[in-house]
Amino acid sequence: MTALLDQIAAIVGPKGLITGEDVALRAADWMGHAKCQALAVVRPATTQELSEVMKLCHAAGQVVIPVGGMTGLVRGTESQPTDIQISLERMRKIERIDPVGRTVTVEAGIPVQAVQEAAAEQGLKFAVDWGGRGSASIGGGMSTNAGGNSVVRYGMMRDNVLGVEAVLADGTIISAMNSLLKNNAGYDLKHLFIGTEGTLGIITRAVLKLHPAPLGSSTAFLALESFDAVQKFFMHMGRRLGSGLTSFEVMWASFYEPIAVASGRHNSPLPGGHPFYILTEMSGLDPDRDAELFADVLGEALEQGLVVDAVIAASKAQAAQMWAIRDDIEGLYHYTLPSVTFDVSLPITEMDAYVGRVKEKVLAQWGEDSKLVVFGHIGDGNLHLLVGPRPFDEGAHHRVEEIVYGELVPVKGSISAEHGIGVEKRDWLHITRSPEEIALMRTLKAAMDPKGILNPGKVLA
Repeated sequence: MTALLDQIAAIVGPKGLITGEDVALRAADWMGHAKCQALAVVRPATTQELSEVMKLCHAAGQVVIPVGGMTGLVRGTESQPTDIQISLERMRKIERIDPVGRTVTVEAGIPVQAVQEAAAEQGLKFAVDWGGRGSASIGGGMSTNAGGNSVVRYGMMRDNVLGVEAVLADGTIISAMNSLLKNNAGYDLKHLFIGTEGTLGIITRAVLKLHPAPLGSSTAFLALESFDAVQKFFMHMGRRLGSGLTSFEVMWASFYEPIAVASGRHNSPLPGGHPFYILTEMSGLDPDRDAELFADVLGEALEQGLVVDAVIAASKAQAAQMWAIRDDIEGLYHYTLPSVTFDVSLPITEMDAYVGRVKEKVLAQWGEDSKLVVFGHIGDGNLHLLVGPRPFDEGAHHRVEEIVYGELVPVKGSISAEHGIGVEKRDWLHITRSPEEIALMRTLKAAMDPKGILNPGKVLA
C-alpha cells in the first residue's frame, strides 16, 4: 500500500495527497460529527492526473471513493480505513462562459454558489439551487442528480447539464463535453454519470446550461387551512403565473411551528396555528409589472378562500429571512434528533393521504412522544420527512423505514426524489425499481467497473 501511495504522490505532488492523522481532520458528513476514516485522500489538480491515479488503483484493485462537498444525506461517500478518497477540491476553475449560447464550462470541484455568482456577473442564471450551495460541488450535485428549490421551473441537475467529462475505473477519459442544445448523435453518455453516485465514473468537468437572469423576484409566505387548498392554490399560481412560478415550498405545521416560531432562530413572518404554510416565489423580466401581478394573484387567492393569511416580502432582506426558515436544515435536525430522514417523491394528489397513513402508523407504534416533521418542494412532487420514534434504536429505525417506504408502494412513489441512494437507501431500492431495472444496473456496473473499485456498496449491494 505504501508503494501505491508513493506512486500516487509522484503524480499529484505534495498538495495532492493527504495521509496519516491529517485524514481524520476531515469531516465525513455534512454536520461534521463523523471523521474521515479513509487510508488517504487524493486531490488531483487535472483530469489527466486523476486518469493516471485511476490507472494505478485499477491495476492494484484499490477501492476509491469519490467525494464532493460532503453535503449528501445518504452516506454516499462512506469510506473504510483501507479506501482511498478522491476529492476534486483543487479542480475549481470556471473555464469559459458563453453568454450567447448560454453555457458555462467548469471543473467539477467548483461549489454550486461560485457558478451561480459567475453566471450572475454575465446577466445569466445557473438555476439549480439548494441550501448547501456554498459547500456542495457541481460534481457532487451531478453525481446525485440534485434538485432543490427551483425544480418546478428549471428542472433538476440532469436538465441543466449539456456535456460531461469523466474518468472511468481503469483511467480512461470520456470527454463528452457537448455544448449544443440539440445533439441527437447516438447514446447520450452523460447520463451514465449523472445520478449514478460515482459508481460508474468520476465526473471531472461539465458544460452547464444557463438561463437569462430574472430582473426581479417576488416572494411571499402564506398560511392555508387544508391540503385541498394547497393543491388548488398551486393550480391557481400555475395558471396565473405560468413559467414565472419559480418556487412552491410547503411546510406542514410540524415544520413551521418548531423552527420558525418556537426556536427563536427566525423572525416568523406569520403566527403559528395553521396546518400548512407556503413559501412561494415568482421571477421575471419586468419587476414592476411582475410585482403587481404577483400581488394580484395572491389577492385573488385570499378572496377565493384558498389562503387565510399572507405576507409579501417588502425587500430582498425580508425574502432572504423567509428562505432562511425553509433552508434551516441544521435547526431542524437539532430539533428532531435522533431521527430518520426521508426524501420521497409521489403524486401531489396522494400526499395528504400518504402523510396521514404514515402519521397514523408512527403514532400507533410509538405514541405522542414520537416526532414527525413534514415539508417539501411539493410543486415537483417531492416530500421530506423526518421521523423520530421514541425510544430510538436500530429496530425502530428499520421499522420507520418499513412504514415510510411501504406506504409509497400503492401510490407508485420513489424512495429518493433528489438525494440519491448511497448506503442509506440501498436495501430499499426494490421499492422503486423493478428486478429487471436493477439487473440492468448491475450489468452496467459490471461492464464499466469490472473490478468493483468505484464507490462499492453504494446504490447496489
